Amino acid sequence: MTLIRNAILITATQELPGALAFTGQHISALQPGNSGHEGHDWHGDLLLPGLVELHTDNLEKHLMPRPKVAWPVIPAIIAHDAQIAAAGITTVFDAIAVGDIDPDSMRMQTLPGCIAGLHQAQQAGILRADHFLHLRLELASQDLLELFEPLVDEPLLRMVSLMDHTPGQRQWSDFDHYRTFITGKRGWSDQKVTEMLDGMLERQVRYADANRRAVVSRCRARAIPVPLASHDDTTIAHVTEGHDDGVTMSEFPTTLVAARAAREHGLGIIMGAPNRVRGGSHSGNIAASELARAGLLDVLSSDYVPASLLHAAFLLQNDGLRLPQAIATVSRNPARLAGLDDRGEIAVGLRADFLRVRVVDGIPVVLETWKAGARIA
Repeated sequence: MTLIRNAILITATQELPGALAFTGQHISALQPGNSGHEGHDWHGDLLLPGLVELHTDNLEKHLMPRPKVAWPVIPAIIAHDAQIAAAGITTVFDAIAVGDIDPDSMRMQTLPGCIAGLHQAQQAGILRADHFLHLRLELASQDLLELFEPLVDEPLLRMVSLMDHTPGQRQWSDFDHYRTFITGKRGWSDQKVTEMLDGMLERQVRYADANRRAVVSRCRARAIPVPLASHDDTTIAHVTEGHDDGVTMSEFPTTLVAARAAREHGLGIIMGAPNRVRGGSHSGNIAASELARAGLLDVLSSDYVPASLLHAAFLLQNDGLRLPQAIATVSRNPARLAGLDDRGEIAVGLRADFLRVRVVDGIPVVLETWKAGARIA
């Protein structure tokens, strides 16, 4: 048995000064108050559950650190994994794109090697966090079904999201916002952006609906069902369509109307942690803080900045959430939505995934990350 003492335990319901004991890979006891002089003294630091991340694009950033630059797969995975662990994330769903609205994208060239690399790294025992696959399916992509079919029964697959990033749809319903974003990101002329938009809109009409029907049917027929998420719901119709398709999570709803509809349909509501840290959406959509204050936020996702996850959770205290509630949005809630009942909470019998955190000038700093009773960062 190993004892962590003189800590502030953040359980699902309370902040508890005391100690945590774990035996092997599991939490064996929680002891309130002073536990004497045995064990590791954390000097009053916070003891939080390991974070559970359902949607991060961070691995793709390491696989392609610059436009048109492909990085070796295993070094990219190792760098991503180290960054995840340092951020306090002990379970990560690597969100990998399948299909792209940009036909010139190099993204799909990295897909098979990325999945093979994750298996290789796991088998070699060189990953710190637990890694699962979250496949982000771009429904307006011409070759989506061809790419997705070989991955349907992939053992690492634990989540599928249905996306349509075509300008004029969902996240990019405002064409002016999209023009500003893509021109700044790629430095394209207005004429080139217009030509690209015309092609994207044509492919959306041709492929999106048919691809959605085929993907939903294939996921329903899977031997082990995989959770489905909708992406960037903007209208009540978007949410209703997702609910009818068996969706259980609404990722990054862009409007208050959509978020309210998601709650009425019993969907878990996921918002971006960078949105909360920055104080708003980079694409001009609803702020995560507004949904939190309305009681319409269940889960935070780091999306493109792993370090934002814990930071954003602490900021939720400014939106009316108590610290245990706020931490649940990055631990217990995502774990339960993903069907992981063995982690995500400081409780006896669960896996010993926990963090040592110290708050410095209002910013939570991860000092130690533990997974299954072993320190990984």
